[in-house]
Amino acid sequence: MSTSKKVTQKQDEGEQLQEASPETIEKAEAGEPVSSEVEALKEQLVESQSQAAIYLDNLQRLQAEFINYKNRQQRDYDLSRQTMKGEIVKQVLPVIDDLELALKNRPDGEAVQGWVNGIELIYRKLESVLESEGVTRIEADGQEFDPNFHEAIAMEPSDEVKSGYIIAVLQQGYMIGERVIRPALVRVAA
Repeated sequence: MSTSKKVTQKQDEGEQLQEASPETIEKAEAGEPVSSEVEALKEQLVESQSQAAIYLDNLQRLQAEFINYKNRQQRDYDLSRQTMKGEIVKQVLPVIDDLELALKNRPDGEAVQGWVNGIELIYRKLESVLESEGVTRIEADGQEFDPNFHEAIAMEPSDEVKSGYIIAVLQQGYMIGERVIRPALVRVAA
């Protein structure tokens, strides 16, 4: 073996090459123990492994924090998008209400049948637009009153409906996903 063998030593500041002394090389070639340098190298190896474990732990923590950040950003984006949709839908809902009212009070006779068919077509189109945006109607008729989804306009005694249940829906309520855009206006049995 040549006398120009090198031993690699890793330190915090970077890598530094250190030449082994000729005496150490002669002892190693002769098979004699080279304990002090070997022990120093073992200590450096243990320190380097310890430092590598710390770096790995820090890296894993940063990766987990970044994933959490991305998830949080996606939730915030979805919520703001849903809120914007809700504001737009609020503007469309009065049109739906007017169409429902017109359909409930439709005149009889053959002459107005074309008018009625046109209104029904408009109503179905608006409903399909709302459904495509994830808007659902709050089912209220005959349901138990729930202040999270219903707004009571009046409480009336009723022999037909149990107390605390909805007698009539005066205005439909709507939701996007889990968010109530507008509660249903109802009359409740006392």
